[in-house]
Amino acid sequence: MIIGAHSILYSRNPDADRALLRDVLGFPHVDVGGGWLIFGLPPAEVAVHPSDENDVHELYLMCDDIKAFASEMRQRNIDCGPVLDRGWGLLAELSLPGGGKLGVYQPRHARPKSVSVRKKPAKKVVKTRAAAKSPRKTAAAKKKTRKR
Repeated sequence: MIIGAHSILYSRNPDADRALLRDVLGFPHVDVGGGWLIFGLPPAEVAVHPSDENDVHELYLMCDDIKAFASEMRQRNIDCGPVLDRGWGLLAELSLPGGGKLGVYQPRHARPKSVSVRKKPAKKVVKTRAAAKSPRKTAAAKKKTRKR
């Protein structure tokens, strides 16, 4: 069963881009060793678009107010391009310190419900009636039983 998605951003300066995700966007993270951070993301969705090529993928972050987001990024001296109306949403590109760009948009399209991860049910410990009625033997009681 699928439990999530793992997205990858390739960067010429991964430490700086990780710092932006951690310190500016405030994503929760774990350090899996040597400063290699993996970030938790908000609920996600995936769409399949027609293309003449395979193996071309894109990642966009979504927000509820793109103009406020772009303004906050500029206040933090993070380059954020102009907000463009694409019909399906309002889009801006955030410049990453490593030189890449990350699309951020305010969706106008219908949104699916997030998938909730089903946890495996915990194993139940079933006590028999006899086990429930019999008291645990203390160390002294065990010694007496052995001597008999």
